[in-house]
Amino acid sequence: MRGIGRRRKFRRIGKHHDEICFKPCGKRVEELQSIVLYDDELEALRLSDFESMYQQDAADAMQISRTTFSRVVAEARRKVVDALLHQKIIIKEKRKL
Repeated sequence: MRGIGRRRKFRRIGKHHDEICFKPCGKRVEELQSIVLYDDELEALRLSDFESMYQQDAADAMQISRTTFSRVVAEARRKVVDALLHQKIIIKEKRKL
């Protein structure tokens, strides 16, 4: 059950990357913790870091506000860095609306 707050708004995803998973080399899956990277977080990373879009342009492409985009990309970066530094599996999933 979700907490109090607004319903999650639809987020336009330009590229779908289904069934993506990354894991550290030389470690068994059973020994590792995992982090879930949602599709909107991956799209935010793709637009801001790979496509080098300005935040406002990327937010417009995803049909969300710039402040929401900023929060999404910050959380995505935190998750990726945590996984890299602490040798965690990154699993991509679709977010439930």
